[in-house]
Amino acid sequence: MSDANPTDVLFYHLERTPLERVLPDLLEKTLARGWRAVVQVGSQERLDALDTSLWSYREDSFLPHGTVSDGPPDAQPIYLTTGPDTPNGATVRFFVDGSDVDDLTPFERAVYLFDGHDEEAVAHARSQWKRASDAGHAVTYWQQNAQGKWEQKA
Repeated sequence: MSDANPTDVLFYHLERTPLERVLPDLLEKTLARGWRAVVQVGSQERLDALDTSLWSYREDSFLPHGTVSDGPPDAQPIYLTTGPDTPNGATVRFFVDGSDVDDLTPFERAVYLFDGHDEEAVAHARSQWKRASDAGHAVTYWQQNAQGKWEQKA
């Protein structure tokens, strides 16, 4: 990724649907586009919970993914981590629980998911938005309408 091509940075304001239902849908779309993803979370407990839920979030499907304990990370189309590492060569990075990295330029897309019912999470997302915008990235904000469909608001 060069500085001439800013990273697409998307902010998903979770108010109606919990992370455990939103993230699998976004990851499915990522894989359908032929992209690899890294999901960075804020704690080992969250990582363990997502690791379990991505295998069983739907009866007829699962999302192929792994963690540091699952063998070669470069074999994982989706890699779950608590740190800034990207050992699977992902071009899309998801951020949960206020996690972040210093530089978004290695990624085609960065996706921040934050709890709209948590004032601290909303304030942190605003600071992440400002930092991404100030760095020249293409920043968009997404919110669900009453029917549950995601709409770009900014």
